[in-house]
Formats: sequence, structure tokens, C-alpha cells
Amino acid sequence: MSVRILALVGSLRAGSHNRQLAEAAVKLAPAGAEVELFEGLGDIPFYNEDIDVEGSVPAAAAKLREAAQASDAFLLFVPEYNGTIPAVLKNAIDWLSRPYGAGALTGKPVAVVGTAFGQFGGVWAQDDTRKAVGIAGGKVLEDVKMSVPGSMTRFAETHPADDTEVAAELAEVVARLHGTVGAAA
Repeated sequence: MSVRILALVGSLRAGSHNRQLAEAAVKLAPAGAEVELFEGLGDIPFYNEDIDVEGSVPAAAAKLREAAQASDAFLLFVPEYNGTIPAVLKNAIDWLSRPYGAGALTGKPVAVVGTAFGQFGGVWAQDDTRKAVGIAGGKVLEDVKMSVPGSMTRFAETHPADDTEVAAELAEVVARLHGTVGAAA
């Protein structure tokens, strides 16, 4: 049985360094693990209980929930927007937290990583994401962290998958997330 890890990227920009990190995670997944990069976070409307009604949930939100339900774990790639979590990622967490007490995140392992331009690599945004995911019911792996600072210069000419240090650290994150799921099974 392969462990399915759903990767959510908090940046919608095609050339996002966090998206590139997610692409690298797909390539670096160990045997027995599959990292799926979810496409379409930008299509999901802002969470609103009035539209979260059985039989009429927006198609983009239903697609996210289906992918999340089919996953064993989550790997969130978080850029830092004005010192905190990007709205598109927070919105995805909100959709996945419902229905209350039985959302797609409930009880599943979640690792939060990312890169940002600043000197700390987006740790504030990652910390806020861990908090939101934990409240939403995810089993946050607090000891599995990766913050890559200086993304604009570090990845100006090098894809994260080709950065030996970053690739090794990311491979370790994916392996630990995979191991957590395997240990719980």
C-alpha cells in the first residue's frame, strides 16, 4: 500500500519557489509514498457556511475535499505574506476543517515547510499555519520543520530540487511524514 501525501502550495504564482519545493517533493518521495501536488486552490471560493451545503458545495471545494479524503497525510508549502499565512492556504484549511469534527484533516499527519525571501524563511507564516491546521483537526508534526531563507537569491538560477542541501532536507521531511503514516497504520 502506498502512502498518499497531498501537497498544498500557498502561492498561486506559476514560478513560485514554494511550488518548486513542492515539485521537488514529488520527485523526492521515498518508495511507498506518493506526493500529489494539488492544483486549483485559486479556484476555491472563500469559505462561507451558506454555500457549504450538501449537494451544492462549489465544485472546486468538493475537488479539494475529495483529494484530501483520499490522502493519508498533508505537506503544506507556505510562503510568508505580510508576516503570516497566505489567504489561499488559510481558505483551503477552512474548507478542509468542515464538517466540524469530521473534516478531511482530522487526525491526519501534517508537515509544514516553506521558503521565503526574508532571513527566517517564513517561520511566522509556518507557525500560523501549524496553529490553524491543529485547530482544524490535523495532527501537526511539530518537530518536522523546514524554513529556507533568501528564496529570491538562493533559487534565482537553481531549482530547489537541484540545491543539494535543500533537496536532502526536503527528502528527510517527506520520509519522516511517510514514516509517521506508516507507524500509525
